Amino acid sequence: MKNKIIKYSLMLIALWFSSVTIYASETDSLTYYLRMAAQNNPQVKAAFAGYKASLERIPQAGAYADPELEIGYFLEPMETLMGKQKADLTLMQMFPWFGTQKAARTEAAEMARMKYEEFRDSRNNLYYSVKSQWYQLCNLNEQYKNTAANIELLKQLEQLAIRRFSAPGSPVGITVRQPVVSAGQNVSAASSGMSGMSGMGTSSNIGTSTTQPVSGGNMAPMASMGSNGATGGLSDVLRIQLEISELENALQTIQSNRIAAEAAFNALLNRNQQLPVAVPDTLIQSSYMYTDQAVTDSLFSNPMLSMIDAEKRAYKAKAEMDKKMSYPMFGIGLQYSILGKTSSGSSDMNTMNTAVPMNSMNGKDMIMPMVKISIPIFRKKYNAQQRESAYYRQASELKYADMLNVMISDYSALKQQLEEASRKITLYEKQYQLSLSTYHLITREFSAGSATLTDVIGVERQLLDYRLKKSEAVADYNTRVAGIEKLIARSLE
Repeated sequence: MKNKIIKYSLMLIALWFSSVTIYASETDSLTYYLRMAAQNNPQVKAAFAGYKASLERIPQAGAYADPELEIGYFLEPMETLMGKQKADLTLMQMFPWFGTQKAARTEAAEMARMKYEEFRDSRNNLYYSVKSQWYQLCNLNEQYKNTAANIELLKQLEQLAIRRFSAPGSPVGITVRQPVVSAGQNVSAASSGMSGMSGMGTSSNIGTSTTQPVSGGNMAPMASMGSNGATGGLSDVLRIQLEISELENALQTIQSNRIAAEAAFNALLNRNQQLPVAVPDTLIQSSYMYTDQAVTDSLFSNPMLSMIDAEKRAYKAKAEMDKKMSYPMFGIGLQYSILGKTSSGSSDMNTMNTAVPMNSMNGKDMIMPMVKISIPIFRKKYNAQQRESAYYRQASELKYADMLNVMISDYSALKQQLEEASRKITLYEKQYQLSLSTYHLITREFSAGSATLTDVIGVERQLLDYRLKKSEAVADYNTRVAGIEKLIARSLE
């Protein structure tokens, strides 16, 4: 029994850890934030509320007109042949022409579909905004990491420069080279090592001075040269510290931009703008597997095109309804008359020779069925209504064609920008790898004294520049993919 309890406890703990892991992996995913935005964004919720409101118009459009009840009461009962008429009650129900209600319901349904497509378009625009802001945050995260990594490289370079500055012999500024070679050989070595760099002349002068015998007459020039060497070593350290300060300031700028980007991202999610946004450690290039034909076919599912199509169908149904409304309407009703009995002293009534015995009809209430028909003889307004609906329908067809052309043009532009971003990613990755190899070589040359600090810092700047450009290109590529997904109405990843 005890073993079973332990077994079940371990299973529950394992399930709890797995659920925590799944939740942690979901909370920093783009899909998680997209769903949160769709549930919380006020603009999307307002569009959905408008769609639900439009659905309530369908039963209104298909309803009959309210029945009419008329009540008339005689202050002085009117004497009639059948008795004293006290009051009249009339109930009437009007009916439209056959098919009018169906056309009205169809129009209302298409108008509701327009509202639904408007909601879809609002949601897709929100998804695109969330994705764009997300990729911007990922790009800022990559920039922060790359800048911090370059600061570490500069700190390592600073330690190397400090070691060179603090090396034996540096206080007097004389760089001791073992073994000592002739002046000509030293100049040749410096020329081949520096490849025409600006520091070649300085290296050759130092090499020449090391071959001269040390004597009292030469102490002043050597002391002067030693002072220049010490100053050069210290200036290298100071220049590196300047570079570090600039990159640290860049880090603060990136952090400030990230705070602003997080506030904009949280605004899309309708939550506290101070909340942090979890992004992945690495900005990964999105996959794109759509062909031109597949995208062109998928454009027809775009909400804007669907909304215009629903508008065209609504005007078609309205034209049918206007045509039906130009036909007569008819109504059926019932009139009920309340009669009282006449007095027996009415000699005029008693002496009349009637075909109906007075005793049987005197004071009996009357019921009269009625039929009512409208006669639409003024045709101008009905003809104008039908022409109006026809023109609106024609306008919708033209808007549909124009919107389709605009979307095809937008896709062509996005595809070109996507290919350009892809080429940049490949280029910057290649240049970064070459710069990295160059950096490894030039740092060794700098530690050996055959390269200047200017060369090292230049390559280090190239490393950072290519890293930043690559992350920007990846973010731009992913944003273009999101733009194409918006065109083809692909909501979630």
